[in-house]
Formats: sequence, C-alpha cells, structure tokens
Amino acid sequence: MALIENYTGFERVKHVGAMTLAAVLLGGNIVLSKVAADDGMTMRVMVAYRWIFATAFLAPIAIVVEWNKRPKLTWTVIVQAFLSGLLGGSLFSILFYTSVIMTSATFATAIYNLIPAMTFVIAVLLRFENLSFDKVSGKAKVMGTMICVGGAMLLTIYKGIEVHMWPIKIDLLHHDNESTTHKKLVGGTFALGIVLAVTSCICYSLWIVLLAKVSKNYPCHYSSTALMSLMGSIQSVLFALCFDRQVSQWRLGWDRRLFVVLYLGTLGSGIVVILMTWCSQKRGPLFVSVFNPLILLFVALASSLFLNETLYLGSILGGLLIIMGLYVVLWGKGKDMKASKAIILSKGALQKNDLEAPNQDQGNIN
Repeated sequence: MALIENYTGFERVKHVGAMTLAAVLLGGNIVLSKVAADDGMTMRVMVAYRWIFATAFLAPIAIVVEWNKRPKLTWTVIVQAFLSGLLGGSLFSILFYTSVIMTSATFATAIYNLIPAMTFVIAVLLRFENLSFDKVSGKAKVMGTMICVGGAMLLTIYKGIEVHMWPIKIDLLHHDNESTTHKKLVGGTFALGIVLAVTSCICYSLWIVLLAKVSKNYPCHYSSTALMSLMGSIQSVLFALCFDRQVSQWRLGWDRRLFVVLYLGTLGSGIVVILMTWCSQKRGPLFVSVFNPLILLFVALASSLFLNETLYLGSILGGLLIIMGLYVVLWGKGKDMKASKAIILSKGALQKNDLEAPNQDQGNIN
C-alpha cells in the first residue's frame, strides 16, 4: 500500500512539474512576441514560422521514438488533428497575438486567464469532468478555479506600490522606433481586440478538451503533436500568404527574429504541446487549464526584467492567489483520483473473487 501511495505522489509531482514548465515556456512566448512585433514582424508571419519550426522539431522525434508504436492513421484522427491544429494552433495564435497588439500584452494575458473557467464549463457539459456539488472535491474544483481567475484579475487591475525586485534590468525593446506592426493595426479598435481575445480563449478551451479525445484515439504523444503542428503550419501559412506576400516580411537573418521563431517553434510550441497532451491524458483537461493563470505571473516577472515594465504589489498579491487556487483545485482533483482508483480496485477484487469462486466449488465437488 505504501508503494502505491509513493508512486501516486511521484506521479503527481511529475504532472505538476510538467505543467509548471509549460506555463513558463508559454510566458516566454508572450514576452518574445512583443520583441518580434517591436522589430516589425507581423503576427501572421510569426505564427506561420512558429508552427513550421514546431513541425520540423517534432516530426523527427515522432519518427524515431514511435516508429513501431503508431496505430493506423484513420480519418477520425486526421479530422481531430486538423481541428487541434486550428483551435490550439493557427486560429488561436493569430487571434491572441493580434489582440495583444490591438489592446496590450497585460490586458490580453489577463483575458487569457478566463480559459480555466471556460474549460471547466465545457468539460462538464461534455462530461469530461465529474462535478458533484454534494462532494467536497467538486466544491474545491469550482472554488479553486474561481480563486485562480480572481488572482489573475487582481494581478492586472490592482497596482499598489512599486516593487523593485531586480538590481539590474535588461531592456529588449527599441523604444525609439515605432513598430511597423503597430502602424499596420492603427485602424484596429480596442473593442475588436477584446472580441479577438475572448474568441481566442474559447478556441483554446475547446482545444484543451479535444486533447483528451485525441490522446485516446491516437495514444502516441509525439506523433499526434507533430500531426497537429503540421496542420497548424499549413493553415497559418495559407492565411499569412493572403496578406503578407512581400519577401521582406518572410526573410530571416541572424537576428532576434530568428531567435524568437526558433523559441516559439521548439520550446514554446513543440515541448509545450507534448507536455500538455501528456498531462491531459493522465489528469484530464481541467488539470491542464488550471495552470494557465501561472503564465500571467511569469509574464509579470519577465516583463519587469526584460521589457522595462514596472512590477507592482498587486502582481505579487495576485500571484499568491493564483498559487492558492492551484492548490485548491489540485487537492480536489486528487480526491477524485483517489475515489476513482478505489472504485477500480474494488471492481478488480470482485472480479477476482468471482473467478475464484467456481474453482473453489469444483474443488469441493472433487
């Protein structure tokens, strides 16, 4: 029994660590996207390169690691991969990063933290998550999700006094040059940016729920992720070519643009999607989405260091609320998993007794 408990605890640490790493990498995506926009790179081209490099990174890994493990590729899997590439790849990325330009990085990231609540509702409606208000675990998941979202909102809305955490600051932006991306989106309104941000959250929530389905039908993490990235790259390239046909927009040199798209494609997309797909299969879509508020915390810390943005007391208080909410939700998920394992073990014991009973009766007759 102790061995089972230790194994369960070790698995829990792995899942939490994987999603924390994914949140850090996704926070890097947002910070570096501001750097790319500051250099004049359009969000459409950046998203296209992101998924191109993600496919180039994941495809060889999938071929080598899962050479003899991949099941037959069916039309159902292909359609699900196409939808995954659309909802969690090309469409979400274009909507979200465009909303960052039309509003602000802080505002768009705050709206991004509505994803746990949206995912929770969608997962319950589609019966991917069990919700029982008469159980403590069900109340904990609802309360924890609300605390996470509330902490993210507090982090953005309330400022408070300035907090100087870093003895030095590394400013990566060219404040003397107006980004051409900003110039091209002057006609965009703040209200449209809000609509794009909310729509991107809906797409992302649907994608998180879809991940669990993809993992069951095609249980090869690397191959399914590579297939999704391929679909996302095709979609985003076709969309970008409709607007950005100049060669200069697509040209990459040995500069920050190349570094940004390499990071977005390998670490910020390839590794992140692998981690999220694995955790979604093991712990469910709510477990994955509840870590999204951590991204805002990491963005606040990184922005104060690399983008010359001021860190306020509200950011620290909001971050503490986010962590508190995570613990509440994880506790509720842990209670559900223990209950599920107890049911499985009891069913296994009953089946074993049913199989042993005829043998005992036969022995008594003999």
